[in-house]
Amino acid sequence: MDERLRHDRTPRLGEGPRLDAHLAVGERLCSKVACAREAVATLTFDYGDQMAALGPLGPGGDPHAHDLCAQHADRLSVPAGWLVIRHEAMRS
Repeated sequence: MDERLRHDRTPRLGEGPRLDAHLAVGERLCSKVACAREAVATLTFDYGDQMAALGPLGPGGDPHAHDLCAQHADRLSVPAGWLVIRHEAMRS
């Protein structure tokens, strides 16, 4: 590719600096919008049983799981009538 054209092109997906580039391999960010803290817990929902489960950070890759930082895990709220299951390791 001609170098003159290379500088004028729009970056492709995956190019350029990543927002989480400072994190070590395996570390993930909180899923909450505008939160840049490291995730420490994983939240999952069972809509049929109206239940939320909060536990230690899961292995990742589950599109139905949400990673949370310690602050957001502590402030977790669910709809009225829902049950929250907290893994013993998450209780303070």
